Amino acid sequence: MYSRISRQDLAAKIALDIPDGAYVNLGIGAPTLVANYLPRDREIILHTENGMLGMGGAPEPARIDPDLINAGKQPVTAVPGASYFHHADSFAMMRGGHLDVCVLGAFQVAENGDLANWSTGAPDAIPAIGGAMDLAIGAKSVYVMTDLLTKQGTPKLVQNCDYPLTGVGCVTRVYTDHAVFDVTVAGFAVRELFGDNTVTGLAELTGLDLVTV
Repeated sequence: MYSRISRQDLAAKIALDIPDGAYVNLGIGAPTLVANYLPRDREIILHTENGMLGMGGAPEPARIDPDLINAGKQPVTAVPGASYFHHADSFAMMRGGHLDVCVLGAFQVAENGDLANWSTGAPDAIPAIGGAMDLAIGAKSVYVMTDLLTKQGTPKLVQNCDYPLTGVGCVTRVYTDHAVFDVTVAGFAVRELFGDNTVTGLAELTGLDLVTV
């Protein structure tokens, strides 16, 4: 039996790894949870591609402002000093290398850092590239937040992606519910194990040759 942690606990771990002064974009889905766990003793500036810099966490239900949303159309808050700008300016920030970190979800991540997170390629799949392609290439560090396995039990960490790629060789680190992995020239390196998991056990589960940091 393998140990797992919750998405909330995983989001908190990611938040602690973001350095003081970083400009960060949180992708649609689970990565948005990171906003709720940012350390209060650090200044971390959140960017959202629909045109806001200085995004805060989720508001209390009674304080929801329908004009304050993230790229996933979820209600958010604004921190003091937040600014708003055109969608095109937001993408210029992403493409121009002005973001220190982005946190994205994934369907698959390959050993060499290739990322597939916008389509499974299935005939009935609904493509949803959004700004992920721009973030994957533009951010200085790309963190992926995902479950290690699909609902069918198939590993999301693979030797080579089968799904259409979002970015090539772009992923820096993968945070999963079983462990944290760094992308290295030698393949996936286990940075942190959760619970009773072992490197050997996860290697058997994923079918990959894992290394340790």
